[in-house]
Amino acid sequence: MAATAMEHDGGVEVVTPGELLGTSSSFVAGHGAYADGRSVRASVTGHRRIVPPSPDSPDKRSTVEVVGHKAHGAVPQPGSVVIARVTKVMARVASADIMCVDSKAVKEKFTGMIRQQDVRATEIDKVDMYQSYRPGDIVRALVLSLGDARAYYLSTAKNELGVVSAQSIAGGMLVPTSWTEMQCELTGQIEQRKVAKVE
Repeated sequence: MAATAMEHDGGVEVVTPGELLGTSSSFVAGHGAYADGRSVRASVTGHRRIVPPSPDSPDKRSTVEVVGHKAHGAVPQPGSVVIARVTKVMARVASADIMCVDSKAVKEKFTGMIRQQDVRATEIDKVDMYQSYRPGDIVRALVLSLGDARAYYLSTAKNELGVVSAQSIAGGMLVPTSWTEMQCELTGQIEQRKVAKVE
């Protein structure tokens, strides 16, 4: 379960991914942290630590890092390719639980969001989320950035990205037949999806 903002663990400040650590004018992002515009935020769960600059460093900002957490496995970063399970589909966005990052399993829960404009590269205004994904679909996606509410923005707007495994309404496995359709092995029924190119 994610820690709430600035929870304390035995008097030590605990931060979670996406949490604000300081401003980039005051701090350099160290291990477990990343710069997000004018902010420095945590990319992992752990304890916030400030490291003063070395006396001979031209940069007088301190380094802020996140340390001391148990082995956390892979962590999504912008540019990472992830495998995620779709959990909810709405008119303009789909939510997904990230399971693997660059083929490595995650040990913490990371949530991804695929927005309507990030589903595909063409005819973005005609994207129908309900004909792109269904809850339970396994998708391959690219991490764009850390978005709102500690959820990573994901994109499937490349040929090799999209649904890689899915189950039909009837409970059978779906087999890709085109970029936009998959067929149920049990019934032969066609269902709409944003299909990933088979490697």
